[in-house]
Amino acid sequence: MTPEAILEMIKEKGIEFVDVKFNDLPGLWQHFTIPANQLDLDTFKEGLGFDGSSIRGFQAIQESDMILFPDPSSAFIDPACKAPTLSMICDIFDPINRIAYTRDPRYVAKKAEEYLKSTGIADTSYWGPEMEFFIFDDVRFSQGVNHGYYYVDSVEGEWNTGREENPNLGYKPRYKEGYFPVSPHDSQQDLRSEMVKVLQDCGITVEVHHHEVASGGQAEIDMKFGPLVSMADKCMTYKYVIKNVARRNGKVATFMPKPLFMDNGSGMHTHQSLWKNGENLFFDPNGYALLSQLAKYYIGGLLKHAKALMAFCAPTTNSYKRLVPGFEAPVNLVYSMRNRSAAVRIPMYTDNPKSKRIEFRPPDCTCNPYLSFSALLMAGLDGIENQIDPGNPLDKNIYELESNGLATVPASLDDAIAALEKDHEFLLKGGVFTQDLLDVWIKYKKENEIDAVRLRPHPYEYHLYFDL
Repeated sequence: MTPEAILEMIKEKGIEFVDVKFNDLPGLWQHFTIPANQLDLDTFKEGLGFDGSSIRGFQAIQESDMILFPDPSSAFIDPACKAPTLSMICDIFDPINRIAYTRDPRYVAKKAEEYLKSTGIADTSYWGPEMEFFIFDDVRFSQGVNHGYYYVDSVEGEWNTGREENPNLGYKPRYKEGYFPVSPHDSQQDLRSEMVKVLQDCGITVEVHHHEVASGGQAEIDMKFGPLVSMADKCMTYKYVIKNVARRNGKVATFMPKPLFMDNGSGMHTHQSLWKNGENLFFDPNGYALLSQLAKYYIGGLLKHAKALMAFCAPTTNSYKRLVPGFEAPVNLVYSMRNRSAAVRIPMYTDNPKSKRIEFRPPDCTCNPYLSFSALLMAGLDGIENQIDPGNPLDKNIYELESNGLATVPASLDDAIAALEKDHEFLLKGGVFTQDLLDVWIKYKKENEIDAVRLRPHPYEYHLYFDL
């Protein structure tokens, strides 16, 4: 869609406001809104100014002025606004030299796509993230000098089978048995369908939705795969839609990987493939799991750099409450067809060449998708460029082998950040990631998350130690 088409659309649909959205560095959408009559063709040429020093991971106070340019191809009617509002995703620039901002996550993703083309290996990468989330009925949390707690609740939670609900109608999914039961166990069918309708209204193609494994309202809605930048845009729109549709139904959605103890966490298994001239480069009818040698080298890159990748793919302290060996988590740095306990799985649903892909399973939805997808692509390309052998596949029961020295993802965000500090040259190729972005990312994670959690007493420590 062109700027001219946007202005025509505003007239035709009676749009009253234009909302411009962009990513902060950790991965949360930021926005501001202008009256529709203030948008003209010059806006797309001159940009809109904002204070970059107030955005996480961006500018210092003495260099705060920044500008953003709306991308007309990203436009959608905003489903969360009462007044007719058109939303557009933006790219961020320096207002002095008019150069794209190195810490703009969307710019990183655009550079990753350009770098892929520059290698001559492929012209397109396709991405299909499986985004999981919880839908709760109540959430309370607080942290202070003398207290710290959280409390979440769901009408679906098995912990509520004995609660007086006047009446309690039962049919609450048992722990780890929430995968695929029909209603009335699955009480969120209509809510998910409403979410799907809104996603489709925003231009996102949805393939399937269903209840996920955990009790307490875990869900999954799968989008059709797409190119890297476009798919990252859709991930951000997806989270926006899910949260707002839940809210208007009196519920709350969270993409936090591990909000509940003793039940499954939420991941973002990330499917990926490389294409050139309309041909899937990952397919070989004679290869293991129908994989080409190029695909195996790509896997080799993912496995070699996996520990550093986790600093972007599972970027929160809570991520590692999900990634625990022995609890069905994809922590083992091996590849396998069909086996969901491997970090890299090769789906085997069909032998159609167009469907051949690999799936990297450790990521979760707290990642910034622009950075996560870009980092994965750069690791895979490094594997191809250096012909990194991933070794033999492991199709055995990996859980039984976990104690036998299999390499695993980091055990904590601290370990992942340390791995990134040691292993990041592959990310700097082609200027895709820049050293200043990596430095800010590492500093932000250490000071605002790792240290912040480490310094606070854990509620369970009172159970363990108060009486000693």
